[in-house]
Order: sequence, then C-alpha cells, then structure tokens
Amino acid sequence: MTTDGLGERFAFGASLIEEAAEVALGFSRRLDTLTVEHKGIQDVVSEADVEVERLIRGRLAERFPQDAFFGEESGLGDVEGARDIWIVDPIDGTQPFLSELTSWCVSIGHARDGVLQMGFLAAPARGEVFVGRVGHGATLNGRPIRVSRSTRLDDGLLSIGMSPRIGADQILPMFDALLRRGVVYYREGSGALSLAYVAAGRLIGYLEPHLTSWDGAAGVALVVAAGGQVNDFLAGDALWVGGPCVAAPPALYPSLAEVLGIRGPAAR
Repeated sequence: MTTDGLGERFAFGASLIEEAAEVALGFSRRLDTLTVEHKGIQDVVSEADVEVERLIRGRLAERFPQDAFFGEESGLGDVEGARDIWIVDPIDGTQPFLSELTSWCVSIGHARDGVLQMGFLAAPARGEVFVGRVGHGATLNGRPIRVSRSTRLDDGLLSIGMSPRIGADQILPMFDALLRRGVVYYREGSGALSLAYVAAGRLIGYLEPHLTSWDGAAGVALVVAAGGQVNDFLAGDALWVGGPCVAAPPALYPSLAEVLGIRGPAAR
C-alpha cells in the first residue's frame, strides 16, 4: 500500500470506470425503454445517467467512505474534512447517447486538496478506456499516450465546446479569432471525450468559455498526465459553478489561453 492512498485510489478508479462503462453500454442498447427528462435547453437526463451515477457513488462510498463525491445528477456530498473528492459525470454527451451516436462517455475525476490528480474515462460505444494520473502518465486501452507535438494552430484539429450557458455574443468573437488564425475546428458533443482526445494527441487542443467541473475533471487530469497544459480549472468556486477551460500541448497553450483572455501560466 502507498502511504498517501493515491495508488489505491488509482487502481480502484481504473477498475470502476470499466464496470460503469459496461452498465452504461447496456442502457445504450435499450434506449426506447429509458425514462428521459429535460432539465433545460439542450440539457437532458436519462434513467441511464441516474443509475450509472448511483453505481459509481455506491462503489466509492464502500471503498473510500471518507472521500467526498460530486456528481452531475446527485450533486455534492459531505465534504467537511475530506481531502479527496471524486467528480463524476455518469454520461457526458447524453444527447448523443440518446441519439444513438457514439460520442458519449463515462467520466470520473479525482482531486486531492483542490488539485486534480487522476482521470478515468471510457467511451464504451467506441471501445476506448482512458486512465491517467498526474506525474505518472496516461494510457488508452493500456497503451501510453501523449499530447500532440503540433506547434501551430493550423496544424491539426482544435475542439471547441459550447453550451446554452454562453450566448452568441461570447462565442462568435472566439470563432472569429480562431478562424483568422487558420484553425480547423472539431465538435464532438462531449467535452470530456474531447479532452481525452487532446491527451491522446488526436486533437491539438480544447477550448470552452464555460465548462462544468463534472464535464472537465477527468479529461483535464488526463491532459496534464499526458504532458499537456491546462488553465487552473478548479480555481476559486469553479468546482461548483464551472469556468473556462483551455487544454493543449505546451507549445499551443499560450495562444489558446489568449483567445479566452486567460492570463498567467498554466496550472501544473
């Protein structure tokens, strides 16, 4: 056993993401039977979201009862005195999930003392499982991954996230600035999965003016573990209310951070 307990949490998270992904995949095979509710514009929750989160929360409570839990569907549990918090989106990309597309994933992030340490993400419809621990590297289906070596914004695909939380007046200037720099953008439908693809070097970066913590926690940890740079994603009250997200290889991070007006060095 490790003295800080992070090794045990990493091993458990790597096993849990596969269990949760299998359950989610089972729900995806019987979409016509699922109960679906609308939480807002372009914001839906299905029976699958609720049940997958319940599974993850229950398993973590059994193994690490002292840890806190923050899930998209069930909210924040008791955090008093907890150094460790698990940040979970049971199905990121619920709309693609319900539309029989493959661009959805199960996302589990872990932070200690407010700093993201680990990310576990599975896209079961694509047969992909990403795991990573900051300072220890990241893998896709057991194979090591690294961020892209691109040094120019016109060399590769950039993922751009958006949601009804941000209006057109905030989005359009960002697109204008990027297009004038020769960017070719890519839209996946899941911010978490897009971040995992940055970690794997498939995308040269990810940019979103406002991303919730449960959408970004696992992916951000994966990017940092894979050698990339990300802004201080959990700064201030961002765990609860979300905030901007810029993730990229070190050579491209400054340019992308400038587009969102983020000053200072990337978080490490």
